[in-house]
Amino acid sequence: MAEKQRELQKLVDLLTSTIVSFKYLSNCVFRFILNSDTFELKNKPKLSMKFFLAFLFLLSMLLPVKAQELIIGSELVKPGIRVIFEGAIKDDVTPSNLHLEESKTDVHLEARVNWASDESIMVPKGAPRGGFVAYLTITAEVTNERTGEKSAGINIVPHINLIDNFHYARNIKLPGNRDDRYTVIFTVTPPKGSELALHKDWRDNHSKALFKEVTFTYKSVDFEEIANASRR
Repeated sequence: MAEKQRELQKLVDLLTSTIVSFKYLSNCVFRFILNSDTFELKNKPKLSMKFFLAFLFLLSMLLPVKAQELIIGSELVKPGIRVIFEGAIKDDVTPSNLHLEESKTDVHLEARVNWASDESIMVPKGAPRGGFVAYLTITAEVTNERTGEKSAGINIVPHINLIDNFHYARNIKLPGNRDDRYTVIFTVTPPKGSELALHKDWRDNHSKALFKEVTFTYKSVDFEEIANASRR
């Protein structure tokens, strides 16, 4: 049951992304329902769930699907903040003097940080479910697992587009070949006292900070498909 709940959460996270890769989604669906024996359509005979999902999975692998986003990881940070780390396709970002040119970029590294939209997850009173959580400091470190070459101190800064709306991101050049595997470490730091004032009701019910600084590590991240893709 716990395993199915974890797989269900993966599906919820993927469905919140409007441009998620169909291949990745079908794989998650396949893993989630594989242990179910049968399902029944209204006024139709029972069909083998495993047979149906196997057919869907094989069909999706034959379709020429263009990579859209790589879900690196999804985390829940108290009090009710959903953080989804992604590798997205490189893009043209301005101001150009502060951001790496699209032609020199391998990956658009992203962090989507929102109050949890899942009703089963408690969020603070007044927090808009799905709303962007602002004023955070997010940094990343990308290490080539083959050579040990490292890109450290990557600042993931606020962006806005017509797909994710407000999010944190940065165009980056990978420290090595696109087909290498990478370890990616994200550190998420709450706003300082000078950046966010806390009312007494927040301090009484939660803490003297928005949350405690957290670090997440992901190994063997494969950026190749995303790095070779283009938005145009």
